[in-house]
Amino acid sequence: MRAHEPECLLRVLASRSQRRLRYLPGVPKGSYLHLDAGVEERFQCAPGPSGWRYVGERADGVRVDLVVDARWRQIRVEVVAPEWWVRGGLAGREVVWVRGSGDAGTEHSAPAMGFLVESPGFLVAVARSLELEPGEARDVRLVRLGGASLAPLTGDWRWRHAETSVHETDTTPLPVTRYDVTDLATGEVEEVHLAGDVVLDAPGIELTALESPPNLG
Repeated sequence: MRAHEPECLLRVLASRSQRRLRYLPGVPKGSYLHLDAGVEERFQCAPGPSGWRYVGERADGVRVDLVVDARWRQIRVEVVAPEWWVRGGLAGREVVWVRGSGDAGTEHSAPAMGFLVESPGFLVAVARSLELEPGEARDVRLVRLGGASLAPLTGDWRWRHAETSVHETDTTPLPVTRYDVTDLATGEVEEVHLAGDVVLDAPGIELTALESPPNLG
């Protein structure tokens, strides 16, 4: 588990925006860096009349399209890698998906509340769907899609709303929420820091550019 000072978390939203970027009106756009692979993910995300959508494209050819409803449930998920693809979503108490290569695919299902993919958009969707109050925790089952083959693995995590603090920036006060996420299979605890619908900091993820403020609603 890593610890960070608040000013480090706000570097890209405050200092970095002052030096390199200006906030632009419209759909939030930016980029994350996947530290382990050294791969950039360009993204855009925006609320709609009945939910939220996140679209990301990585430099290694992986594309992600995530749509959630008004309760932040993952109703449509598409992940496309160079050799494999997955399409699915939440159906009642299960997630259902088709995983394939080329034109052929196989149907699958598992009791879970959503997917966990190597893209920060899914951290936002899971955190917002839990609606945790400060100090509150909840166990959640997710289907993790991992590796170049997008291999599915069902696992359990405990998300805890550790704290929310408000920080001043050059534009508007910014609420930052820290979650402690425990892998219940290993006991490992990691931190996820969110500002609205943008991940400020998470294991293996660095926010490197942001062209407009996060959606805080």
